[in-house]
Amino acid sequence: MKEKNILLRRYIGMILGVFIISVGIALFKESHLGNDPISALNMRLAEIFGISLGLQNLYANIIFLILQILFGRKYIGAGTFANGILVGYAVSFIYGILVKNFGYAEQYGMPIQIAWALIAVVVTSLGVSLYQTADLGVAPYDYLSLGLRDKTKKHYYGCRMFTDGIAALATFLLGGLVGLGTLLSALCLGPVIHFFDVHVSEKFIGYTPGGEKEEEKRDSSK
Repeated sequence: MKEKNILLRRYIGMILGVFIISVGIALFKESHLGNDPISALNMRLAEIFGISLGLQNLYANIIFLILQILFGRKYIGAGTFANGILVGYAVSFIYGILVKNFGYAEQYGMPIQIAWALIAVVVTSLGVSLYQTADLGVAPYDYLSLGLRDKTKKHYYGCRMFTDGIAALATFLLGGLVGLGTLLSALCLGPVIHFFDVHVSEKFIGYTPGGEKEEEKRDSSK
């Protein structure tokens, strides 16, 4: 009975996490200070290749999914498909609500835009933490930092900062738009996600993924 209850809480955490991620991405859009690093990179690649953003996202996910199948098959599950199918639609719906009720952030000036971006970092981090802690599969891009942690035995937040930083740097080198929101994402998502993992998600779900357990064990042995 206890195992069934934990499994139910994991599914609730995964679904709730995907929804909260969608809210966070919509908040980034509302800030008009740049997108998260991988979205910014995909936008620039779509411009370079002259294809739609949707098609570029598909190509990128296929490449990352191949890596996930080859090296991190355990990270493929319900969460992988829930993220891929639901987030795009949810972001559009939530962003429409934000614009309808608050207008566009830039009309209120830079301080308000920065506030939106900071809130977006916190909200997105909470969502990512919940759905990754549920351990029911993650999106192909999110696997990169988890897989890097597993291979290098380094902290997750450092691995996340590395993958987000590479995406932001690639966007810049390719002539894409790297806004303040993009930089905030690259620098802050990893540490804030890790904070929520330890202090919120694991307690809410009552479950700690194997990779997180190993990281905590390494920390305690130092």
